[in-house]
Amino acid sequence: MTTAWVTGAAGFIGRHLVQHLAASGVQVGGIDRVGPESHGLTGGIGAWSTTPLTQAGLSNLAERTGAPDTIYHLAGGSSVGASLADPYSDFSATVDGTAMLLDWMRNQPVPPQLVIVSSAAVYGNLHAGTIDENAATAPFSPYGAHKFAMESICRGWAGSFGLPIVAVRLFSVYGPGLTKQLLWDLCGKLASGTPQIILGGTGQELRDWTHIDDVVRVLTTARDFAAPDMPVINAGTGKAGSVQRIAEVTARAFGRDSTCLTFSGESRAGDPFSLVAAPGTLASTGFEWRVDLEAGIRDYAAWFQKQSAK
Repeated sequence: MTTAWVTGAAGFIGRHLVQHLAASGVQVGGIDRVGPESHGLTGGIGAWSTTPLTQAGLSNLAERTGAPDTIYHLAGGSSVGASLADPYSDFSATVDGTAMLLDWMRNQPVPPQLVIVSSAAVYGNLHAGTIDENAATAPFSPYGAHKFAMESICRGWAGSFGLPIVAVRLFSVYGPGLTKQLLWDLCGKLASGTPQIILGGTGQELRDWTHIDDVVRVLTTARDFAAPDMPVINAGTGKAGSVQRIAEVTARAFGRDSTCLTFSGESRAGDPFSLVAAPGTLASTGFEWRVDLEAGIRDYAAWFQKQSAK
């Protein structure tokens, strides 16, 4: 049996990844300040650490699970808004924790594969069309800057110490369990019966929407690319979906039509106009995105309504 660790294991993506790995027969070690019981994560978990990332804590986890074959590193900052509200805390969570993990890895007899979860936010507001994996980067927010700093130190350590690392840049991830950002906020307003809902921006902003069920498959696919030259993988479908389209699909799922939606025309600080992936490494592997966007949005709305009814 192979062993994988997930840092940030109790977060939205982390807990879906834990469940996916466990269902695949992988022994999972979870690392998060929140325990697994809070999200019903029990089956398939070899051990769980609720301490911050420290040398001693990682070594203790290894004693309980055995040396990990792969580490999925999701711990750190998780939103543009939070990074704007408290940029230093976001920096510390993302960059300091990564350095601690790398330092532990370099002292292992056989360093595990490391999949670091980065963000398309590193590309900033430079690109109007689809974005290649080797495209220019210019982070547009503290969040994006900290993810890029994380990538930079991983690349330096990978080359210096022969650590097998791959960086996966996520685009707009959504799905059941997501309790922040556009879809969560919009569903809350629709569920409350707010007659006229005002959303930020123009509605024409473009995002590459990726369902969590597909994203966890991307992460497990990416591990095979981990190498000391730290390749970068864009985890995007290559299909642009405007904010207006997403909002209208969500509204219909609540029995409302588009007349209840308006846009302020004012974009939030740190939000680029367009973030859409170009076909890249994933396409070359034959990876298939299985979840249709509109069906996925309807499923999310159904999940929200079910949660609200509890």
